[in-house]
Amino acid sequence: MALSARWKNRIEEWQAEYCRQHGLNANTFSGRLSHHRSQEKPRQPELIPVQVQPVPTASDAAAGPVVLSHRQYRLEFPAAVAPCWLAELLQCLG
Repeated sequence: MALSARWKNRIEEWQAEYCRQHGLNANTFSGRLSHHRSQEKPRQPELIPVQVQPVPTASDAAAGPVVLSHRQYRLEFPAAVAPCWLAELLQCLG
């Protein structure tokens, strides 16, 4: 995703101010930052265990919601949520 000229300018201003405050050479800082970013390994997707259960029928809808939770996050959907929509959501979040 490309940054707009406005955001590039903001980042450059932030870096220049940071360097002034800490007595750093801006060109050296920029070079070190570029080197650091090139050394970073891409983050691997995290696998989350999932239990597959039978699709609820209309009479099961009153049984309760579909709940997805992971650490501090919790998503709650009606029991009648479309499985294909839920699968697409999980792909987007992954």
